[in-house]
Amino acid sequence: MHSVYPDFFDDRAVEAITTSTEAVVRLQEALGGVGVTLPFLGIDLLSCSRPLDPRPLIELGRCNLETADALTEALRRVQDG
Repeated sequence: MHSVYPDFFDDRAVEAITTSTEAVVRLQEALGGVGVTLPFLGIDLLSCSRPLDPRPLIELGRCNLETADALTEALRRVQDG
């Protein structure tokens, strides 16, 4: 009997996890470059395990007001060029 749910190590799930992990690393480096460190930055593994079309989600986590302000300032600096 075949399951409609992929094995945890299904190629699509592995690719989704790899791709999203690389995106997390790039985002973490970019945020660090402007002085922002989020308390949690990672992938949501459950979102990578959809049976037919894994769509990874990046968890940005919760942050305090100081981190939110630092992120806002970094984004404004980029917008102002």
